[in-house]
Amino acid sequence: MKAEEIKGKELGRIFDYFERVGVIAIKLNDNLKVGDTIKIIGGENQFTEIVNSMQIEGKNVEKAKKGDSVGIKVSQKCHKDNKVYKV
Repeated sequence: MKAEEIKGKELGRIFDYFERVGVIAIKLNDNLKVGDTIKIIGGENQFTEIVNSMQIEGKNVEKAKKGDSVGIKVSQKCHKDNKVYKV
């Protein structure tokens, strides 16, 4: 799927994925809060996810701003450099 076909704003790319705990790490290009819906796209893999929990430096947060690096729990396997969109 091409980026221009995606409805929503690109939040950034995954810079780390912690498979054991199912958490992606991303530096945000836009604000994000718990309850927002994100779409993760990479290769053949794409899925949407509601942000149920988010952490900054190991502390739970309800919202994060552009420029923050956050950890987000996800339900499916991801890879570094997968794109993340806010939908």
